[in-house]
Amino acid sequence: MSIKKLSAIRRSDPWLEREMKRYEHPLPSREYLLQILAEQGKPVGFEALCALLDIEGAEVDTFQRRLRAMEREAQLLRNRKGSYILPERASLIAGRVEGHPDGYGFLIPDDGGEDLFLEARQMSKVLHRDRALVRVVGVDRRGRREGVIVEVLERANSRIVGRVLVEHGITLVVPENRRINQDILVAPGGTSLVRSGEVVTVEIIEQPDRHAKPIGRIVEVLGAYADPGMEIEIALRKHELPFEFSSAALAEAAALPDGLTSSESEGRTDLRALPLVTIDGETARDFDDAVFAEKTGRGWRLVVAIADVSHYVRPGMALDREGLQRGNSVYFPRRVIPMLPEKLSNGLCSLNPDVDRLAMVCDMNIDAGGEIVDYRFYPAVFRSQARLTYDQVWQWLSGSAQPESDRERALQPRLQALYGLFQVLGEARGKRGAIDFETIETMMVFNDQGKIERIVPTHRNDAHRLIEECMLAANVCASAFLQANRQPCLYRIHEGPTPEKLQALRDFLREFGISLGGGDDPTARDYASLLDSIKTRPDAQLLQTVMLRSLRQAMYSPDNVGHFGLSYEHYTHFTSPIRRYPDLLVHRSIKALLAAGRYAPGNWEEIGLHCSMTERRADEATRDVSNWLKCYYMRDRIGETFAGTIAAVVPFGAFVALDEVYVEGLVHVSELGEDYFQYDSVKHQMLGERTGKRFRLGDRLSVKLVRADLETGRIDFVLADAA
Repeated sequence: MSIKKLSAIRRSDPWLEREMKRYEHPLPSREYLLQILAEQGKPVGFEALCALLDIEGAEVDTFQRRLRAMEREAQLLRNRKGSYILPERASLIAGRVEGHPDGYGFLIPDDGGEDLFLEARQMSKVLHRDRALVRVVGVDRRGRREGVIVEVLERANSRIVGRVLVEHGITLVVPENRRINQDILVAPGGTSLVRSGEVVTVEIIEQPDRHAKPIGRIVEVLGAYADPGMEIEIALRKHELPFEFSSAALAEAAALPDGLTSSESEGRTDLRALPLVTIDGETARDFDDAVFAEKTGRGWRLVVAIADVSHYVRPGMALDREGLQRGNSVYFPRRVIPMLPEKLSNGLCSLNPDVDRLAMVCDMNIDAGGEIVDYRFYPAVFRSQARLTYDQVWQWLSGSAQPESDRERALQPRLQALYGLFQVLGEARGKRGAIDFETIETMMVFNDQGKIERIVPTHRNDAHRLIEECMLAANVCASAFLQANRQPCLYRIHEGPTPEKLQALRDFLREFGISLGGGDDPTARDYASLLDSIKTRPDAQLLQTVMLRSLRQAMYSPDNVGHFGLSYEHYTHFTSPIRRYPDLLVHRSIKALLAAGRYAPGNWEEIGLHCSMTERRADEATRDVSNWLKCYYMRDRIGETFAGTIAAVVPFGAFVALDEVYVEGLVHVSELGEDYFQYDSVKHQMLGERTGKRFRLGDRLSVKLVRADLETGRIDFVLADAA
């Protein structure tokens, strides 16, 4: 539909151009609709609204669907007469409910306003993550706005995982998610096969209200709480992670060939003679990137070949729907929930050595200063010459070990070239001012029974950093290519600190006599400069931790605001399409441009929010599993004394990270001493009113383990001797 065919009223829509890009036959935008309603200053009936917006007869059904969608999202309400009103005019606030383990909760408003406190009686009507309309009724004793639930708009929980509890002949399920603080009453007749203490999945058949608990029926018995792997089964269901592929997706994967056909190589650049290699961790099974570098005069050529997942996973396929739903692969200790079926993730799209594979290639020319002066993207066929590990490559590069075979020795010039390029790229990174926080990563070592034997630190060496710099370079080229060609995409964005967090950081640093440069708008270079200046201080880890916490979380968005931490004006993810859906979208966008076309998967903003959510969901699930395993590991060490460092200070105590065990636990405020302790969020400390005793982030403590509770996942310490 052309703009000329629209009436003057419809052409007045400030968001018309955006709507025309999204839809062949655009309706008035949601924003314009709300604007028109606000201008009327009174409730408006459906027919009157159609007249106000020049809705034609053929558009009525579609317009009604849009209004219903806006009602579901509480952008609109209908009064008793069926007329449309704006929620804010009715003094109602729509949002999502967030439960607290102690029984109360909060409403997180959709409009981003201040949270509303919901007391326990209000929370009896809803479950965590339900959407509701709330009316503000006053302010509680802490000065928080308090609300009452007027209407539940959307129920978020259909299935819940929890433990069976039998009391006085009544069977309940206690949810594993502590934010769901109502037990589910199990309907009679479905309890004969379960025993108290077993972990089950219960389907909600009656949602809670003010007068009754939620009622459900048991649909899955997972087993005993301490069974091997149970912690992962619980996390999958608690966080609603998709872990079973649909039959349609599995059928599509099964129908794919086991290897490359001759026709698939046609029209692609043949790189089979180029000695590309993969470098990954010891336990990696999905290899999605291969690299090659060579010196070219004063500069370098870098080739990054990425598995061409988009060749096999096309828009509209069940595999594509699965990939979007999952958003990313999830890596638990000893188990991976892949984004794509194994035939793709460990087969056709894994760049295994000595087999032909399809790739999307970023071929770069880099000058002596580490600047990318030219690049091009093209589809290719290639053959990885070797599957190498980080430790193996670093041992060869550092001279602590020597290659054992002729084939490995033949790779050495290529690895030396990669290392030379890495050093140049590292210098450019320093000049750019990218932030490089040094954190300790750990790995769990398991016994034959599937429980932790020990937890060990993993050390990043220059082989890790080498691959990281190669991937950064390819990602930057991908975002530059898409931006230059005005192809919408999902950027990987990372904004700088909020004004509130920046002020809190400056106040904290002032206590130590140091400051962060950059005034009201510091750059990554200012952070990097400060990190460099404090690295020899004994409290460097403390200062780095507080600096890290001042930054926002990275996310996916079609609006490019740059990447603060990496100090890039534009950045996207291109290098892992096997395990990240945004990378797959970037591949499709690049391919579309190479074919002189455009790619439009739908609403980029919604997809970006979804993929950011799935990333956080995976982080939360893996953290849950890790915490449960650590809690199980510590059960046999109750009574032991450990040395550690305060890793976080909260109003109810201090979390202590143990030195050699790499486990965190809480010293409750009541265990800090016979005093009233005041929490200071700016100074990250607890301060005793009478004694002046201080417990601050980064302080060293000696603690004794007194509790490791699997049901709550809590590890509790008491002070053994303050060091």
